[in-house]
Amino acid sequence: MNAKGDLIARAITLGLGTPVFEVTPQGPPHEPLFRVTVRVGGEVLGQGGEGRSKRDAERMAAESALKALDDPAPTRADDPQPQVTGRWPIYSVVLEAALETAAEFADDDATLDDVRAQAARLYRDLLTELGHGPEAEE
Repeated sequence: MNAKGDLIARAITLGLGTPVFEVTPQGPPHEPLFRVTVRVGGEVLGQGGEGRSKRDAERMAAESALKALDDPAPTRADDPQPQVTGRWPIYSVVLEAALETAAEFADDDATLDDVRAQAARLYRDLLTELGHGPEAEE
């Protein structure tokens, strides 16, 4: 299992954007400890990971994030977006418009991932309002 690659693929497929792995090294150089946090769309996903190597810490963080995607937390009353599973239909013209709109309204310092994440939210919200939610996976 390639947890990091699987997480990246799943997040992109779900329209969440590319995950960012934030690595924090600790300890002396001869005995390092790495703590990794995974962020998707600016939000922390999973419990993170810790290990003696950066690679192990990233793998553990990715596994935790995948588990969080598999077992989403219950929706809170103040949570504006319920957790939805399945494959969203692709309407290229609508997706293109969502990308253009997200790029137009993005902050000057926004990254490509920020614009993609905003476009995905716009696309998802529009399709949800129109009643074109995700298709059941077979």
